[in-house]
Amino acid sequence: MPVINRIAALAPEMKEWRQWLHRHPELEFQLPKTAAYVAERLREIGVDEIHEGIATSGIVALIKGRQDGPVIGLRADMDALPIDEITGVDYASEHDGKMHACGHDGHTAMLLGAAKYLAETRNFAGTVALLFQPAEEDGGGGEVMVREGVMERFAITEVYGIHNAPNLPFGHFHTTQGALMAAVDTAWVTVTGRGGHGATPHECIDPIPAITAMVGSLQTIVSRNLFAMDELVVSVTQIHVGTANNIIPETGWFCATIRSFTPEVRAMVERRFHEIVEGTAAAFGVSVEIRYDKGYPPTINDGDKARFAAEVAREVSGPEAVKDDAGREMGAEDFSYMLEARPGAYLFLGTGPGAGLHHPAFDFNDEAAPIGASFFARLVERALPAR
Repeated sequence: MPVINRIAALAPEMKEWRQWLHRHPELEFQLPKTAAYVAERLREIGVDEIHEGIATSGIVALIKGRQDGPVIGLRADMDALPIDEITGVDYASEHDGKMHACGHDGHTAMLLGAAKYLAETRNFAGTVALLFQPAEEDGGGGEVMVREGVMERFAITEVYGIHNAPNLPFGHFHTTQGALMAAVDTAWVTVTGRGGHGATPHECIDPIPAITAMVGSLQTIVSRNLFAMDELVVSVTQIHVGTANNIIPETGWFCATIRSFTPEVRAMVERRFHEIVEGTAAAFGVSVEIRYDKGYPPTINDGDKARFAAEVAREVSGPEAVKDDAGREMGAEDFSYMLEARPGAYLFLGTGPGAGLHHPAFDFNDEAAPIGASFFARLVERALPAR
């Protein structure tokens, strides 16, 4: 596997960086230790500019090549998850209820490794903008960075990112042209009836039958309102109602996650969700309050940039280890906002067998860091060849 020799030599350093980050997880936009650590490493590396405090705790660092040219953005997310870690590793989280269960510590280490190589060699014509982003898991830090104008401020013309993929073969890259990951919307429904004694239901308006009817009927959106060749998920993930075995509750609530790929399907689901819930409420004599939040948009790769990124990945991992028509999945990513602002591509990098993402036993495979860092470095050198 032709990892860049200099980056292979940086593997112990990337491992040290990654495991420090793993021990000190922070959530959402509040990443003071993480951001300070990354900024300190960037100063040691010798990048040309460091801009801190973007989207609260995000960082944009610039590395200038040997000649002038376009600006390429490379993104890594830095935030952790509110999970209690059970890995048992000696660098496990030192903060109860927080852990790097999605590998953002590895993403950050990979980008730092690429940054060190690029700052040493500068074998490109243009500028690299290193985008260290907060709040991917919750809060939409990618959207905030875009809204704060990073693309315009730093004249970024295209943007790329990687996500580790446990249980994808080690060193393999998967991506696709067009939609790669879904849009995610979330709905909360509060149902209010009239509570009372379980022995006298005729004196009550029971919210439970209404809620169960709503949950069942919402599944008809996929089975009866969607063209069979389109893709959609409507999953009710929580139902909370009742307090005792002899009390009909006054109120209850449920929530759902909705995953789709096109604006048309997204709009159809929102419309049918309201119609079904409100119609069922009227039939059962209860009142409802719906909060329907639009979340991350679909992650859509630019076709040309995805093909180019796959070519670069083949140089690093070999032609048999890269699949550029891997299809799409129902997960969501706020890198989508960056791809809405600029053409680019997002890829998955296989890290081999292990616990899945967001699992309390998950741990990033440090052996994958030189592969990801080499991909970033080769991408810059190929896209911005030095004259």
